[in-house]
Amino acid sequence: MSTPARSGRRTPRFDSLEQKVFLNLWRTYDRLRTFEDDLFGRHNLTPQQYNALRLLRSAHPAKIPTLDLAGRLVSRAPDITRLLDKLQQRGLIERDRPAHNRRVVRIGITTAGLALLDELHEPLQDCHARQLGHLSPKQLKQLSVLLHAAREPHEDDSSSWR
Repeated sequence: MSTPARSGRRTPRFDSLEQKVFLNLWRTYDRLRTFEDDLFGRHNLTPQQYNALRLLRSAHPAKIPTLDLAGRLVSRAPDITRLLDKLQQRGLIERDRPAHNRRVVRIGITTAGLALLDELHEPLQDCHARQLGHLSPKQLKQLSVLLHAAREPHEDDSSSWR
C-alpha cells in the first residue's frame, strides 16, 4: 500500500485567530477545571453548587430570590430548581415563600452550608494557586482584563459580571 505524496502545504491548524483563541480558552478551562472537580468531588459538590453557596454566603443572613441567584451564577444553570433541591436535601440551604408573594422563592444558606464553605476555604485557595499560581500578579491582572473584554459585549445588561 502506498502513501499519498505530501504537497508540502500544511493545513492550517485553526480556521481563524478567533477560533485559535476560543479553542485555547476551552482547553485552558478543561485543564484548570480538573483541579476543582477533584476538590469538589471529595465533598459531593459540583462547581455550580459551590458557586451558589458562595453567593448565598455573601448575602447571609438575608435570602435571595431564586431568579436573582440564577442570574448571579458564573455559568447558566438551566435547572436551578434541581441544583437547589440537592443542596436543600443535604441541609446546606433553606427555602421559603414570602406571605405577600407566594410566587417568589427565597434561598438562604444554613449553618451547615456556611460550615462547608469554611471547610473548603483553604483547600480551594490551594487549588487556585495550583491552577494559576505560576502566573505573576501582573499577568493575572492582564488575563482578567482580557477575559472581561472578550466577554463584556455578550453579557446581559443586568449581569453582575458587567
